Amino acid sequence: MELGLYTFADVDLNAADKGAEGRRRLANLIEEIELADQVGLDVFGLGEHHRPDYAVSAPAVVLAAAAARTSRIRLTSAVTVLSSDDPVRVFQQYATLDLLSNGRAEIMAGRGSFIESFPLFGQSLDDYDQLFAEKLDLLLKLRETEKVTWTGEIRPAINDRGVYPRPLQDPLPLWIAVGGTPQSVARAGALGLPMALAIIGGEPRRFAPLFDLYREAARRAAQDVSKLKTSINVHGFIADTTETAADQFYGPQAEVMDRIGRERGWGPTSRAQYEQARSPTGNLFIGDPETVARKIVVHQRLFRNDRFLLQMAIGLMPHDQIMRGIELYGTKVAPLVREMLAEEAVGD
Repeated sequence: MELGLYTFADVDLNAADKGAEGRRRLANLIEEIELADQVGLDVFGLGEHHRPDYAVSAPAVVLAAAAARTSRIRLTSAVTVLSSDDPVRVFQQYATLDLLSNGRAEIMAGRGSFIESFPLFGQSLDDYDQLFAEKLDLLLKLRETEKVTWTGEIRPAINDRGVYPRPLQDPLPLWIAVGGTPQSVARAGALGLPMALAIIGGEPRRFAPLFDLYREAARRAAQDVSKLKTSINVHGFIADTTETAADQFYGPQAEVMDRIGRERGWGPTSRAQYEQARSPTGNLFIGDPETVARKIVVHQRLFRNDRFLLQMAIGLMPHDQIMRGIELYGTKVAPLVREMLAEEAVGD
């Protein structure tokens, strides 16, 4: 199983100098990706957002900078908001990243958890579902062939035009990111595309039927189920002790969730809810290396996922704490997970 990280690169909303704050966060982010590569993690993902609380609106640019500082870690969006972007430019950007990184680029495409990009790029929310379906169809076509002829209803048609550069990987890896909507899960399965499921609330075991739906949709579409890949993307944090991890992560994570909750009508979080969420059956993966490793393995048995991505850099987590968490993830958690999974494989 691949183990990795993802982040949206949160910034301080109260910073007087927005440019300086963005520069600080992006400099720290490159250091985090570089360390993740050095300690042997497999994947690093960057989300695309167009809000004042996040520094990354152009993941491919930041990942290209990271490509120059790393040698083996896979570099992916998490996610690319395909509905409000142009598939041709998305393909060109990630094909370029693939060449710069010597074949380590991926696209994780989704409809997005926020809606700011739609009016920003002149898209109508009335076309929310159709935009994604149509642009995903074009992106798949771009992966398949150098010269493209394609017709849709919203995006202008393309008539036998070449799209360059071509990536080193053929095809360029494309994951579908979903937030729990059954229709999105079934679409990913029917298309035979890898699926990344975000679990940021509730008990993870409740999401298990979605993985069954994904695989069943693939079977019904005559896709090769043995080649399907899945990921769970979760929140969590790792420190030297479980108590330290819980105390360090609570404040920044609660502040972010409360801020989003105010926008969406959720009630405020509490320490009691947080403690439940970080319990063995909860959605937060928080603790010392052994605690987190065991929880990862337990959920891998449940979902049979091929990838696990952890979002540790949430809110205003101090950079030194994030770096320590990455170090522990790569040097302690990852070896424990691989050892436990290897033992289970031998037992089978």
